[in-house]
Amino acid sequence: AELSAVLRSLNPEAEILPMTKGAVPLSKVLDTGRFSFDRAQQAPGWLKEMRGEHVPETEEYGISSFSYHARVPFHPEKFHQLLHGDWFGGKLLRSKGFFWLATRPQFAGQWNQAGGIAHYGFGGMFWKAVPEVEWPEDPEYLESIREKWQEPFGDMRQELVFIGQNLDEARIRQALDECLLDDATLLAGKEAWRDLPDPFPAWE
Repeated sequence: AELSAVLRSLNPEAEILPMTKGAVPLSKVLDTGRFSFDRAQQAPGWLKEMRGEHVPETEEYGISSFSYHARVPFHPEKFHQLLHGDWFGGKLLRSKGFFWLATRPQFAGQWNQAGGIAHYGFGGMFWKAVPEVEWPEDPEYLESIREKWQEPFGDMRQELVFIGQNLDEARIRQALDECLLDDATLLAGKEAWRDLPDPFPAWE
């Protein structure tokens, strides 16, 4: 039951088939037509949480999820230390999203973690850094950009989702907030941000 609750939190749309010694009708696993690579890429559990749609199916086993948003860049050294440090107990099952480093303000970093495997790297450019004449022409796409727009930094932001068991949400939020630039550094501007120590590998 605990495992089923974990799986539901990671993929609410998956059919869960309990079995003993692999005994399951082959019709349930072969040629079902249920798998969609495009849908799998969307990672339904974390995406629903980020959109504010996901409500945890159960708290019985301490499984919960939350999203973190901020409109201030991370100090790269502090954020790097957090990613490589202790995550305050609990069991972080899945985390994913985009982050914004002060030393690379035009770029979005991508974070992807599942169990003991984690990866971060280049995620793309923020639209704020792209001349508007080069923006897509599709009206729905443009609307999705404007929905996330907030001056003075446009779509530059932190957007991370965490799914886990017995997580200390308040402490994790506090740790992430402590990685944000302080007011003085923020007001110093992008030229000053470039001089901050940045231990992340170069993004090609």
